[in-house]
Amino acid sequence: MQFGEIPVGEAQGAILAHSVKHAGGVFKKGRVLNSADLALIAAAGVSAVFAARLDLDDVPEDEAAYEVARAIAGPGAVVQEPFTGRANLHAAAAGLAVIDAERVQALNRLHESLTLATVAPFDSLDARQMVATVKVIPFAVPRAVLNQALAIARGEPLVQVAAFEGKRAGLVITRLAQTKAALIAKTEEAVRARLGGTGGTLGEIKVVAHSIAAVADAVRALAGAGHDPVLVFGASAIVDRGDVIPAGLVAAGGAVEHLGMPVDPGNLSMLGRLGATAVIGVPSCARSPKLNGFDWILQRVMAGLKVSRLDIMDMGAGGLLKEIPTRPSPRETQPQVQKSPRIAAILLAAGLSSRMGGANKLLADAGGMAMVRRSAAAVLASGASPLIVVTGHQADAVRAALGGLAVSFAHNPNFASGLASSLKTGLAGLPAEADGVIVALGDMPLVEPRHIAKLIAAFHPAEHRSACVPVSGGQRGNPVLWGRQHFAALRGLEGDRGARGLLEGLGDDVAEVAIASDAVLKDFDTKESLAELGRGNHP
Repeated sequence: MQFGEIPVGEAQGAILAHSVKHAGGVFKKGRVLNSADLALIAAAGVSAVFAARLDLDDVPEDEAAYEVARAIAGPGAVVQEPFTGRANLHAAAAGLAVIDAERVQALNRLHESLTLATVAPFDSLDARQMVATVKVIPFAVPRAVLNQALAIARGEPLVQVAAFEGKRAGLVITRLAQTKAALIAKTEEAVRARLGGTGGTLGEIKVVAHSIAAVADAVRALAGAGHDPVLVFGASAIVDRGDVIPAGLVAAGGAVEHLGMPVDPGNLSMLGRLGATAVIGVPSCARSPKLNGFDWILQRVMAGLKVSRLDIMDMGAGGLLKEIPTRPSPRETQPQVQKSPRIAAILLAAGLSSRMGGANKLLADAGGMAMVRRSAAAVLASGASPLIVVTGHQADAVRAALGGLAVSFAHNPNFASGLASSLKTGLAGLPAEADGVIVALGDMPLVEPRHIAKLIAAFHPAEHRSACVPVSGGQRGNPVLWGRQHFAALRGLEGDRGARGLLEGLGDDVAEVAIASDAVLKDFDTKESLAELGRGNHP
């Protein structure tokens, strides 16, 4: 890759390295400069730009990041479309991150152009939480480096998410003569909350005497009833394999796999088995909601991962969880985790098709299905959810054309008043938790799921990308992704005015997303264009 200051007259095709202002706005970093761009830059009095030119053996940043992300992703890890040289992986469901740390290190040691960051191995993840990010530092990666990275990623998945399996646990609580009922209740409450955090439920609870025989009977009964794991919370801490809880498991016919762990709090834990059922001796610190070693064992068991005695013995590095004066209560102020945004979608399908002489263009054939159905299917396949279809003209026919698709409908009785009323009808049906919305048009059947997914990948309000618009050949198209902060302005539109005018006033908050297709510019609203579409010839 060649990088440096290039005279404006010689910069056609170069990748802009720093934003440049011009009379019509700003060209942002990463833009591939064309002749029209350079004319605007020159008119602004700029004589040279910092830019990059790729060599023949260079792989562009988005392509390289995406190739690596797909290669490292295993079960439970969803790869997001790349943007600005970054491709993120998110958890498909709540579970544990399973990371091959040695291969992550090997990949990062290849070359400074390519980086991979992941959460810590066995971190507990929420659904949609980011688990890894591939970032290309310059504008390209040498092909030889990329090939080495892909070789490292072959074989077992490098990054995956073991989803919590919704297991039903049994609980044994032992008591002594002096044990108070309030303590037993607190124990049950704490265990129930922990299981809920791993997608599990608490089944039967047995409160028994703190004796070997009583523990043996209770463990055997709960395991026999299908509870897995069986948790044993003793009235007194486990201090030896001959103590009540371990001895009770052995008396039930089970085995202690490991006693104790190099994690504090949580040292006095026990891992055992009764047949195929995991039996865990719970330390008294688990009555507190704070993280402890028991959580590390429980989470793996609830995700269906095998936990061996060596696994437990290797937990010491990073196992000091107890608060110390120089690190006061860090777990009480955990930073907010980064998650993929919740993006809903609105498909506008209410128009009169006034240029069609009475026919409804949305019902026309587009590759073997109604145009509106192809448009809706692309939105659904992009990952946006839910999809609200706004109907108006010939609403029953439009609904029928979308039969069987996972969409909801919102009817606009005032559809003849123009586009704004349909947009507001769709906005009224959005879920409260939506971070943004894709506004798509029913007469753009050539838009593909990946085009919409790239808009979602670009969306990042904290980095001033709260409105994302596709661009092809320097021209803005559709659909457009709007962040929640713009919903009020969208609701304020009137008449047949669409939302495009709002983009002009958003300045740097607009992210122009390059799409290597003119599909985002093509609508079909005349008889001639529909005839071409039906023949597979796209004007």
